[in-house]
Amino acid sequence: MRTVAVVLAGGSGTRFGSAGPKQLHLLAGRNLIDHCVGAFDQAPAINDVLVVVSADISEHVRRDLAGYDKLADVIHGGATRSDSTRQALDWLRARVPGDTKVLFHDAARPLVDQRTIADCVAALDHFDAAGVVVPSPDTIVEVAGGVMKRVLPRETLARCQTPQAFRLSVIASAYHLADADATFTEIPATDDCGVVLRYRPDVRIAAVPGSERNLKVTYAADLAVAAALLEAADPHA
Repeated sequence: MRTVAVVLAGGSGTRFGSAGPKQLHLLAGRNLIDHCVGAFDQAPAINDVLVVVSADISEHVRRDLAGYDKLADVIHGGATRSDSTRQALDWLRARVPGDTKVLFHDAARPLVDQRTIADCVAALDHFDAAGVVVPSPDTIVEVAGGVMKRVLPRETLARCQTPQAFRLSVIASAYHLADADATFTEIPATDDCGVVLRYRPDVRIAAVPGSERNLKVTYAADLAVAAALLEAADPHA
C-alpha cells in the first residue's frame, strides 16, 4: 500500500513573534519545512511527500525543496489547519487510486525521527488511525475561573505530537461528516485525530510512543532549543 506524508505548513505562526512565516525560519541553515521534508524523504516506508503552504510562500518553498526525489507537489492551504487538511485530502483523492496510508505532520516539528515515522506507518497495518503521544511528566489539573477544580489522573494522560496517521478512507470520511455538521466550527479542530474521534468514534486510534526531541517550535526561543538538540545529536558538531 502506498504511503504519503503530508507536511502542513500553512499556519501564520503569530505566536512566534517575528517578521515572516515561522516555517521559513532557519534551523542549522535549513528552514523548518526543509527539515520535515528531508526526514520523510529519507524514510524507506514513505513513497511521496505533499507540502501544504500559504499561497504567498508556495513558490519560495517549491524552489527550496526542488532537490527532493519524493516531493510530489506543493499546494496551497486554507485559513485553518482543518482547511489545509481538506486541501490535502482533495489532492490525494484526485491522484492516488484506492486506499492509501497518509501521515499528517506539522512543519513546526522539524526534528521528527525515523523511528517515529516508521512506527506510524507500521501502526496502520493493524489500525485505521494512529497518533504520536508522549506521557505528561507534570500533574495536570482542570481549571475554571482561575480556580483548580480537580486533579486529573496523570497515568491516563498524554501530550499529542505529529505525525498523525490514517487510512485515507477513514480520514476522508471523518472530514466528510464534519463538513455536513453546521456546528463543526464552534469547536475548533486543533488536530486530525480530534476530527476522527469526534466523527468516527468507531475507529480505534493507536497511540504511538513519541519523543521529547520531537518538539514543536511555537515561540522564537524554541528554535534555540531545537538547535541544541540537533547539535547534541551530531557527534561532529
